[in-house]
Amino acid sequence: MSRDIALPASSPRRLSVLKGLWPFLRPYRTRLFLALVLLCLGSALILLMPLAFRDLIDFGFGEEARPAEGLVAGPGLDAHFLALFSLAAAWALVVSARYYTVTWIGERATADLRSAVYARVLSQSPQFFETLQTGEVLSRLSGDTTLVQAVVGSSISMGLRSFFQFVGGMAMLAVTSLHLFALNLGLMALLALPIVAIGRKVKRLSRESQDRIADATALAGEILNAMPTVQAYTQEGYEAARFAGAADTAFATAIRRTRVRAALTAVIITAVMGTIVFVLWVGARQVHQGVMTQGQLASFVLYAMLVAGGVGTMAEVWGDVMRAAGATGRLLELLHADSAVPEAAEPQAPRLPAQAALSFEHLTLCYPARPQARALDDICLEVAHGESVALVGPSGAGKTSLFQVLLRYYDSTGGRIRLNGQDIRDLSLHDLRRGIAIVPQEPVIFSATALENIRYGRPGASDADVIAAARAARVDEFVERLPEGYRTFLGERGTRLSGGQRQRIAIARAILKGAPLLLLDEATSALDAESEILVQKGLDSAMQGRTTLVIAHRLATVQRVDRIVVLDQGRIVETGTPDDLRRQGGLYARLAALQLGI
Repeated sequence: MSRDIALPASSPRRLSVLKGLWPFLRPYRTRLFLALVLLCLGSALILLMPLAFRDLIDFGFGEEARPAEGLVAGPGLDAHFLALFSLAAAWALVVSARYYTVTWIGERATADLRSAVYARVLSQSPQFFETLQTGEVLSRLSGDTTLVQAVVGSSISMGLRSFFQFVGGMAMLAVTSLHLFALNLGLMALLALPIVAIGRKVKRLSRESQDRIADATALAGEILNAMPTVQAYTQEGYEAARFAGAADTAFATAIRRTRVRAALTAVIITAVMGTIVFVLWVGARQVHQGVMTQGQLASFVLYAMLVAGGVGTMAEVWGDVMRAAGATGRLLELLHADSAVPEAAEPQAPRLPAQAALSFEHLTLCYPARPQARALDDICLEVAHGESVALVGPSGAGKTSLFQVLLRYYDSTGGRIRLNGQDIRDLSLHDLRRGIAIVPQEPVIFSATALENIRYGRPGASDADVIAAARAARVDEFVERLPEGYRTFLGERGTRLSGGQRQRIAIARAILKGAPLLLLDEATSALDAESEILVQKGLDSAMQGRTTLVIAHRLATVQRVDRIVVLDQGRIVETGTPDDLRRQGGLYARLAALQLGI
């Protein structure tokens, strides 16, 4: 089933934020209509029950129920009981059908919402995660969507059912006894003010409660991803205490919300039951005076109970709706977040030669967090088809920043980059990044097999293609010794592999992708000498036939490139072959003297 969802342009606020859920419910309009029909039918059936009881009491227990001669009631009494049972059975079937339909809608719409939010988060640039922790995102995807599901799949249906019961019950109360109805209505009108006031406070505390839960989740996610560091510094107790503090804060906020909501429930139940008892007292006096029959009073009591139950349920649902409104607002904040790196309005079709050519034209970059400092300053550089260029320089020189702008993780402040003659901002992000393969300094290994980790470079690749790429990257030297070979599960983040083995998996992934432009981001900087030799062989295979940019701190790894570009404080200060740069006696020569002793 197609689920192309048109998203609202902006995130609404307060209770109207729930309108933002409509795009996810709209594809299931038919089921929504069916649920509404079942809801109306169920409400009508439950409103007929007191009438059936009225006739049963007046016929079965009133004066007209006693036969003149016999001791056994006639067939009319049996018919009343049969009618009452038939109503109950029909109501049960309708309620069960409504429950299934509404629950299906809630589960489906929530799954669509969760998927849409996740897809939106995946489209964000790294800048987005500078201010929002991944644990916060996970909290919204799990806890907040669960709240929304509970409301869409249950609470709203219960609220509408209770509302229909309330309206229908009030109408039937007026029909049964206008005098008692007037008393009941007047007393219930007095309940509105405290309910509204307390309800607003519940909403505010609900949003605050979700925020505190998200804080605790974000903290836990951060620490779980840094467990080796935590344990190395023996900070388990400290981190456990920090999380306990965050959990206690979330608990305290939740208790404040629960306390207010409990107070709201107590006020409503006490006031409603008090009203009912008072009205029943008046009704009982009318029965004794002969103004009402016993059946009429019984039906009035049942209608009053339906009304009271409807009000109580609506109060409960209102609290759930307030919590869902807060959760929906938090989800829509993610859903409507605009990426700091926009897509091209009319993307051009990319030129895809076998080898890429790059042109950096007066490129300037200031990171949003440091707008006054230039990470890149007037970079001008030409990289020819098939050329290998190394970027070297001290930490903070701008090497990684150049990669980030090339991949459009950040957009340049000034100047432009051309890939095969096209401004990269005129290409779609997908087309741009599809033509680039990267081997990072710290490769990501997924919780999957070796085969699937390598296949991530080209998901449609055959097993034979994957294994060929693995052999080119020297992966087969260690994978074949694993218990199940290429189908061995590598553990979360590749915990079953060494650093060099993880790097070779990443190299194989890049080879399999087959992109014309290869980026190597300090791919051997953290390896021992033996692992470096093996990884370097894999890199040599990856670089064959590709334009390559290499970031390197260790100059020994870039002695065979075509050209070296030296950066310092965001500017290009030297360029040339290794021999040329050593003869110039500049920054490269000083770095080479320190590292290579030459």
